[in-house]
Amino acid sequence: MKPAALSLVAIRPFILLCFALPAAAQWVSHPTPGIPRTQDGKPDLSAPAPRTADGKPDLSGIWETPTGKYLGNLAADGIEVPLQPWAAALFKQRQDAAGIGRPSERCLPHSVTDYDAHFTPRKVLQDRTELTMLFEDYHSFREIFIDGRSLPEVINPAWFGYSVGKWEGSTLVVNTIGINERTWLDDAGHPHSDALHIIEHFRRPDFGHMEVEITIDDPKAYAKPWTVRIPWVLRADTELLDGVCENEKDFSHLVGK
Repeated sequence: MKPAALSLVAIRPFILLCFALPAAAQWVSHPTPGIPRTQDGKPDLSAPAPRTADGKPDLSGIWETPTGKYLGNLAADGIEVPLQPWAAALFKQRQDAAGIGRPSERCLPHSVTDYDAHFTPRKVLQDRTELTMLFEDYHSFREIFIDGRSLPEVINPAWFGYSVGKWEGSTLVVNTIGINERTWLDDAGHPHSDALHIIEHFRRPDFGHMEVEITIDDPKAYAKPWTVRIPWVLRADTELLDGVCENEKDFSHLVGK
């Protein structure tokens, strides 16, 4: 399956601006306290991963995906995506139209998989009962409950669905259901149905790196589950910018068939 071709004019202007801004533009000269550092004072990304008071891995920090290719196409590494016929037709339609119709063009938020893949930073806050993700893009957030509760009966689909997690050794396993069908799995246009079940595995092997494994299980849209792996890298000595989508400011500049 060929990767999606991303049109630069289809990316919001403020995201392009983020590439041009130096890291110092975010909270100048305010180093992150309490983190391991090398002799020259730089964050030691290879130091051991931190632990919480109860011995669980601490996933907290500001993280970014070092490449935008997975946002462009979750299957960018050549993963075979076993699309059902209707889903294959819809995916082709979106590809042929250069991605016109993606939710973000109307300032609607991204969702679980494309935020896992997004190149803008996200801040993870973890306590004993919940893991919260704050996204620079769209100033949105996601909650993952790790207090032992079960997934709910979905009555109202949500943009980020409903997520619960549990620890399996040093890995946080997160199950998500109930994601609004208006969302796309990525900017390439991979679709999903109301049966979508996302399983994420979060592993922090050292201080500066996170391994994120995502399995798409949606029997209505895909013949079998498929899995992708996306790296995250810690961004220290910075904070999130105020990234707000100004409604309908970029829609007229998008191109496509």
